[in-house]
Amino acid sequence: MRHYPSDLTDAQWKILEPQAREVMDQLRRATGRPMVHDLRAMLDAIGYITRQGSEWRALPIDFPPWEAVYAFFQRWSERQLPHLLVDRLRARLRRGVGRDIEPTAAIMDSQSVKAADTVAAASRGFDNGKKINGRKRHIVVDTEGFLLAAVVTAANIGDRVGAKLLIIAVLNVCTRLQLIWADAGYHGTALTAWIHAVARIRVQIVTRTEAHTFKVLPRRWVVERSLAWLMRYRRLARDYERRPEHHQAMIYWATVWIMTRRLARRSTDPPQQRRWGQSRTPAPRPT
Repeated sequence: MRHYPSDLTDAQWKILEPQAREVMDQLRRATGRPMVHDLRAMLDAIGYITRQGSEWRALPIDFPPWEAVYAFFQRWSERQLPHLLVDRLRARLRRGVGRDIEPTAAIMDSQSVKAADTVAAASRGFDNGKKINGRKRHIVVDTEGFLLAAVVTAANIGDRVGAKLLIIAVLNVCTRLQLIWADAGYHGTALTAWIHAVARIRVQIVTRTEAHTFKVLPRRWVVERSLAWLMRYRRLARDYERRPEHHQAMIYWATVWIMTRRLARRSTDPPQQRRWGQSRTPAPRPT
């Protein structure tokens, strides 16, 4: 059966469906008209946008209407559905490798991305170091590279200011963190003292020993690999979102697909695929 590369496989859906339905039941604030579109179709549509990077209005016709998909994305992202899914999936992944659910050590870093013309001037800035006009995403991951928290700011916001926002966000997820590795951009007595006073977390700076020479740095390579995972999703290669919180939600949705795929690899089910809606007839090629 025809399908898109971004579609959930049956093995992935078997993992994600119970988690998604349970979280949705917990987050449902009021009774009302039930969702008329299939949940898997809606998630496949968000996965298509995240992976392919197309506009919402350019969503293929064999998905539910783009207005319905965007409303689902906006409503449930505001209620932090992808955030909670990431927490649940990360717990399963950590148990699978023999680790405790909550980590005691993490790595943080930031990445500036160019902003499209849809991003307003009020929420973007110029990163003098990277020479990028856009936004900056700050992330913290565990030692396996699984996302703990993410914050999106204008690109002109320094790493030290972003680190404070990131620490506040990660405290809502993990309470056992004791150590965070970071690069030289987070160096500073004032920042390390603030983090220790607020969260009782020690910051260890991992610096380069040779300038202008590629070298895999201890611990830092883990978060850099996680940022590379995110860059595989074209919606995150450039910032198209009008609101910073929507870009943050895209980071979490991309992480959901990354984690679900990792868990599905351990499954023994055959990698079957499904396609939603009516099939499209390919256009005839000129002879």
